[in-house]
Amino acid sequence: MRRVLSPVTLGGLALPHRVVMGSMHLGIEDRDDGGAALAAFYAARAAGGAGLIVTGGSAVNRVGTGGVHYSVVGEREHAPRLARVAEAVHETGGLIALQLFHAGRYAFAASFGLRPVAPSAVPSRFSPDPPRALTGAEIAATIDDFARGAATARRLGFDAVELMGSEGYLLNQFTSAVTNRRDDGWGGDAARRRAFPLAVLAAVRDAAGADFPVLYRMSGADLMDGAPDTDEVLALARELARAGAAALNVGIGWHESRVPTVQAVVPPGTWAPYPARIRAAVAGAVPVIASNRINRLAQAEQLLAAGDADLVSLARPFLADPELIARSRAARPVNVCIGCNQACIDRSLADEPVSCMVNPAAGRELSLLPAAGFADPGAAVADATRAGGGERGRDRRRYAVVGAGPAGLAAAHALATAGERVVLYEAADEPGGQFRLARLVPGKADYGATIEYYAAELAALGVELRLAHPVGPDDRAELAGCAGIVLATGVLPRPVDLPGADGPNVLTYPQAFAAADRLGERVVVVGGGGIAVDLAHLLSHGRTDGDERNRFRAEHGLAAPLGVTGGRQVTLLRRGPRIGTGIGRTTRWALLAALRRRGVLLRTGVRYDRITPAGVLLAGADGPELVPADTVVVAAGQLPADALRPMIAELAVPYRVVGGAADGAVDAVTAFAAGAEAGRALRHESAPAPTP
Repeated sequence: MRRVLSPVTLGGLALPHRVVMGSMHLGIEDRDDGGAALAAFYAARAAGGAGLIVTGGSAVNRVGTGGVHYSVVGEREHAPRLARVAEAVHETGGLIALQLFHAGRYAFAASFGLRPVAPSAVPSRFSPDPPRALTGAEIAATIDDFARGAATARRLGFDAVELMGSEGYLLNQFTSAVTNRRDDGWGGDAARRRAFPLAVLAAVRDAAGADFPVLYRMSGADLMDGAPDTDEVLALARELARAGAAALNVGIGWHESRVPTVQAVVPPGTWAPYPARIRAAVAGAVPVIASNRINRLAQAEQLLAAGDADLVSLARPFLADPELIARSRAARPVNVCIGCNQACIDRSLADEPVSCMVNPAAGRELSLLPAAGFADPGAAVADATRAGGGERGRDRRRYAVVGAGPAGLAAAHALATAGERVVLYEAADEPGGQFRLARLVPGKADYGATIEYYAAELAALGVELRLAHPVGPDDRAELAGCAGIVLATGVLPRPVDLPGADGPNVLTYPQAFAAADRLGERVVVVGGGGIAVDLAHLLSHGRTDGDERNRFRAEHGLAAPLGVTGGRQVTLLRRGPRIGTGIGRTTRWALLAALRRRGVLLRTGVRYDRITPAGVLLAGADGPELVPADTVVVAAGQLPADALRPMIAELAVPYRVVGGAADGAVDAVTAFAAGAEAGRALRHESAPAPTP
């Protein structure tokens, strides 16, 4: 990783490496804590080696907010919080840029009772509130708001600003004929559509000072019908470079686009050609930053080596691991972002506090990390703990965690990083629980990296992992001697009460995942939840001669078609009205669209009669209907695997039941968070009383 970890100068800022931490709205920007939680979040990333951090978007005025929890750089009550963020990052040796933001037609009237504004009165599929067109005077006032925002950012201690001109927000809306239908100085042809972002850049540079770096987040491709073509995109890049942008950070796609851009179904590196074109167009006049679906430094190194970009922007990977840079430098395991979106983007779009599935401490650094024994929120594992010395030299208590799925791994990690002794029992021959199935699904191989990360971390922390060890009565005495127990034994497949469900052609979903390459050519899945969708994705995916990036581009009309062979004919059947219930809002539509492209049949509102050797017989108003199948897979939900609960309850030892074992739900976000919180709660509950 010689290139990605090499120093670089950006707009006069000396950066220690070529990784920029990208902007993420966190949903805590307006929290009434003086900015403490926000500062702790960014400080943890700076302490973990992040060089230049770009904050979540700070709106330049109230009508431009993306939600009720956004900060507004021009409003007095937000200034102390923002100043505290800049100070905290500087105290840990980092640099930070404030992103200046305006949602335009992507704003919501419900946030502050203000109707969204836009270049033209063109509704969006993202916001339910049709915008009104900005007047000429309002455009001038908005330019002034950006300028004042930049001056305020400098006064509050930020090292730079970034203008948000991508992802379909206001600056981007002005550049597109889809949303800019004006015929004045701000629209009418491509050159006039570029006038607004260029005017904003000029005003910002003038207000903040020529020596204050201004990054511009531009759209490499809107992925919308009628969007600017490549020539227009490159013309904007050249003009931004000439106008003094310190760097061009290249984003991809609008929120309304029907092409996925950041979901796990998008292969890493898919968008590399777009910053590469822009870099060639500006010919070294300004550094170009690549972003979107880069989740490992090794991928970033490849992009830089290929000449596709000068720097890379990683956002969600810093949610997953605040020590991403420090760990990479030290060749330690990194907690990889798996692209699930469930605790981050999905929550952000719903105006909820953001976290991370595989790192539940993200966004909760003040509540989870200090409780694990860290005074510094950026230090995930204290040296004394790694050496086995325990917390402040005290005697270490022994805890048992039963089950090494997501909840159990998180609980063991929370206890071990606090300096406790942990024995982790797992009935299978490897840890991971349901993640062992998820990693088999196309686009979800990184779920296996989560297992590897936790296994390596727990080993380094001295956790005793007992694999192929189903806990039973013989373990009672050992468990009774523990300070606390976490029961995280996961779930069991829910059986269906149908005639024929015990037939030789019927498999449970774990059996189907294990034998995916040996199933019949026609597969019917009884059930339509997230696991059923994943299984259908796996079975219908097939093979192609090209790599997965080219295949993805071809499937979405961005490259020449590729041949695909070997996909099975799959049918999903569900009694309810909706396939994919429980899948996050930014992922469900992309998965279902992929299934439809591959010919998967999605049927809802069905009534089952029986399962036969020939398939599944449905009851209908016009008589029975056979859905033919060589293999029938039952994926109709889960039951808690909680058979050990009575035995553990009898031990008179503090315990917690978490994850699927608690209620049968297979929600990994909840499981990881509940595991971490259980470890924290048990430590407090089992702590010895203070000496009088």
